[in-house]
Amino acid sequence: MDQPVRKRRHSASSATEADVLIVGGGPAGLAAALYLGRFRHRVVVVDAGESRAMLIAQSRNCPGFPEGISGPDLLQRLRAQAAEYGATLVQDQASSIEPTVGGFGAETNAGRIVARKVFLATGIVDVVPAIPRLREAIARGSVRLCPVCDGYEVIDRQVAVIGHEAKALREALFLKQYTQHVTMLARYLPDFSTSTRRVAMEENIAICDAFKKFVPTDSGYQAVLKDGEMRHFDVIYPAMGCGVRSELALAMGIECCDEDYVVVDKHQRTSVDGVYAIGDLVRTLNQIAVAFCQAAIAATDAHNDFAFGYE
Repeated sequence: MDQPVRKRRHSASSATEADVLIVGGGPAGLAAALYLGRFRHRVVVVDAGESRAMLIAQSRNCPGFPEGISGPDLLQRLRAQAAEYGATLVQDQASSIEPTVGGFGAETNAGRIVARKVFLATGIVDVVPAIPRLREAIARGSVRLCPVCDGYEVIDRQVAVIGHEAKALREALFLKQYTQHVTMLARYLPDFSTSTRRVAMEENIAICDAFKKFVPTDSGYQAVLKDGEMRHFDVIYPAMGCGVRSELALAMGIECCDEDYVVVDKHQRTSVDGVYAIGDLVRTLNQIAVAFCQAAIAATDAHNDFAFGYE
């Protein structure tokens, strides 16, 4: 039976104690909570309810769900499974985390949480252009954010890629294995270099210059050009990168790369002892299966450190 997220109240003079505090209730954070709960540790998950997985209308490449599963359904199943093994799920946001004697102290809207170890699973936010009715379009599959996840679903469809030059070209080339009808959209002629245009031409990828705006239709979007010409696309893929939610990590002095992803070792440990990073917060393939793997690695390492003091 599905378990609701519990919102815990704290008094000003008390703090919630845990072995592990997990910040972020997406697939990575919840899978880590499941593992740590089954290792019989006290686990608190602080979840602001902003997981990128909430945008998934139907994933058909999540292992174990051949009929597909929505992001919200998957998250609810993971919450229920983690709660079954004792994880406390707090709907809240961690504003700061600081070292304390024997661990860490985190401040949330509802009060303070102290833990011996911290797992950061705060994820990323996709950068998207101004697309009318964006969430509705994502839900019906006319705007898609991850060709690795759902390129299979656009076989032989009319696809537009909009974004920065290198990212747009890489995504367009990837999508060519699914459909021959791929177009890159540019707002101005100089947006794409001569070399990019040459590669696109060699790969039979169309380039549409002077793009102005998108207009939603019943079956996708019309791309309106500055001369008034209209081009219909079944699917739009933004290739504009993402914002990494690494503010907590940076405030803690944790090493991050130039793009703000958290740097980790083979056990998902960060540069601050006792802190792990998992999921999209780490620069890797942004996939649910990868998030599960990182969660299992980090949770097992943390457990071994608790129990035996070795890797």
